[in-house]
Amino acid sequence: MRLTALDIQKHRFAARWRGFDPGEVETFLRLVAEDFEGLVRECDALREKVRALETRVEDLTGNEHALRETLVTAQALSEDLKRTAVKESELMISEAEVKGEKILDAAHRRAAKLAEDIREMKALRGRLGSALRATMETHLALLETLCAEPSEEDAVLEGKVAYLTRRAQAGEA
Repeated sequence: MRLTALDIQKHRFAARWRGFDPGEVETFLRLVAEDFEGLVRECDALREKVRALETRVEDLTGNEHALRETLVTAQALSEDLKRTAVKESELMISEAEVKGEKILDAAHRRAAKLAEDIREMKALRGRLGSALRATMETHLALLETLCAEPSEEDAVLEGKVAYLTRRAQAGEA
């Protein structure tokens, strides 16, 4: 059986001959009842506080669980992002290497083409030099022939030129 402060206050002791002073007993019982009532209220308040704290602990435990799950998810996402970034960077490097190889191959082909063009131009220069030399030698020979003393053939040619010139002038008139 549980006692309450009211039980303590209302409790009456049987009177005996030469017993306790009833006023002092009642005062003592009233003080004990008040203290007991204070302790019961404090105990109830502490119980309520314990209930509130237990509820808070449950909430925090739930939050902790959610935070742990979030952290695990974030770590997994972070790892996925890292793997994706590594794959993308490897792909970009591969693409850059392929592009570099294409550019290098194009440059080599261009250099080979330029070398071929240079060889062709050198050959053309040689042929042009030879042709120019032959033309110059022909002109020199012709010049030497013209500078030499007039021959009979030259006189015949001059006569023909004079004849053709007169004829052309007569046709114009």
